[in-house]
Amino acid sequence: MSQSYDLIVLGAGMAGVASANKCASQGWRVAIVDPLPYGGTCALRGCDPKKILRRGAEIIDSARLMEGKGIDAGGLSIKWGDLMKHKHGFTDPVPENMEAGLNGNGVETLHGPARFTAERQIDVDGTRYDADRFLIATGARPRPLDFPGHEHLIDSTGFLDLDDLPSRILFVGGGFISFEFAHIAARAGASPVIVDRGERPLKGFDPDLVELLVARGAEIGVELRRSTSIVAVEPNSRGYIVTLDRAGVCESIETDLVVHGAGRVADLAGLALDAAGVEWGERGVSVSDHLQSTTNAAVWAAGDSADTAGMPLTPVAVIEAKVASSNMIKGTTAAPNYSGIPTAVFTIPELARVGMLETEAREQGIDLTVRHSDTSGWYSNYRLGETTAAAKVLIDRSTDRVVGAHLLGPEYGELINTFGLAITLGLTTRQLKSTTAAYPTVGSDLGSMV
Repeated sequence: MSQSYDLIVLGAGMAGVASANKCASQGWRVAIVDPLPYGGTCALRGCDPKKILRRGAEIIDSARLMEGKGIDAGGLSIKWGDLMKHKHGFTDPVPENMEAGLNGNGVETLHGPARFTAERQIDVDGTRYDADRFLIATGARPRPLDFPGHEHLIDSTGFLDLDDLPSRILFVGGGFISFEFAHIAARAGASPVIVDRGERPLKGFDPDLVELLVARGAEIGVELRRSTSIVAVEPNSRGYIVTLDRAGVCESIETDLVVHGAGRVADLAGLALDAAGVEWGERGVSVSDHLQSTTNAAVWAAGDSADTAGMPLTPVAVIEAKVASSNMIKGTTAAPNYSGIPTAVFTIPELARVGMLETEAREQGIDLTVRHSDTSGWYSNYRLGETTAAAKVLIDRSTDRVVGAHLLGPEYGELINTFGLAITLGLTTRQLKSTTAAYPTVGSDLGSMV
């Protein structure tokens, strides 16, 4: 005997929950299912817990920057176990609270692995469920690695649950995960090494600012090995021996822990999508611009589960889930608006971006002017003792509008939001300069950046 619904959501992260609640508010019979605790990667295993750990690293870094300027940082250190307890104080209540909220909105909450058995049918632990529509929002998983010993690596979930922080850590890959965790680990007293097979890490960000960040990281002990591949990882009595290859020359280094930071792929392999006639790949379900499967009209997808132009960010996933839900409810074909969505690498200081890279703008033939500022000597950074900070704002000369903004500096993860608003609304630099900000704040620097 099967149970029937108007919508079944696969994945109880932020995107799935947003869709379930929206559709339930319309009187639909909605169920949501996940084999893991409710909350998803961002709340439980990613963005939020990472930022809590970063707070400890921020305090250490801030005190060291002010040494000789009135602050004695001697003896200041991170107690990793206590910091992790602080993290658990946030993450532990999330699943129960989220499930209670869903139930209160009339959403039925299911637990277990789901797999499709027909175009409009899934199985969850032997129970059949039918629905008129499905939203797939199952997120991403670490990209499979194929070198010998890859099974010895831990992923970001494992790192965020370490009871103790080892003194030597090797991060595989030069992306968000490796850089953010390495900056935390270095301030906590570890010696991190990032191994990147490319010459340029953090490829989605402005290369000039990335190089400043790499240099800033080196100052606090983050070592970057470029154009280097992992050949093998072998355990020994003291940890692991990692064999590296750079331009055909091999060397081995010893480390206590190896962390997978080499990217993620859509977590779809266990859903038996072929049984539902759903076309998919490692970038997600093949969807139209309005997020409906191109091969099964009953299926929709959002976030990392959808092959779209959107960045792999939680806010983007939520936007897509809301748009997909609205299209289901109204029978419309609206598409998400991806313009003006910022992203940041929460290193110390943070690196942020919104809009186009300089190369992208020039390739599009935009009459470009670039306002590149070394902001390290500006008051807002002098006050903190920060000596590495910069801004690069890209402006279309013909319209006076911002088409891209790239920032490296303390609190610039907040300032980038204003640039995102400017891009979304098509504001000119003249309009931005006409706004009076509270002073002295980081926000008051914006007028000087444009």
